[in-house]
Amino acid sequence: MAVALQRHLAIGDREWHAFKSQRPRRGAEQLAAALVLLLRGDDPGAPQSSDARRQAIELVEHGLGWLKSELSDPGCPSHRPAPATKLAAD
Repeated sequence: MAVALQRHLAIGDREWHAFKSQRPRRGAEQLAAALVLLLRGDDPGAPQSSDARRQAIELVEHGLGWLKSELSDPGCPSHRPAPATKLAAD
């Protein structure tokens, strides 16, 4: 069920423009991914944190950033102006 939820919430290339500014949707996507990581790759009885648990924590924190409106989408890289290049002084 968790994988189906994560797949449903995952924002693909074709949906990105429609959902990029929907913070609750972006947060939900991250939280669902964290849940899948925990269910697939973490041993709850292990005394030490696993890679899956650490990655899940990062996803939860990122998801909370979206939900708290602390994050904004930077925009599509193909639509951003190219960075100015500095010319070396001779």
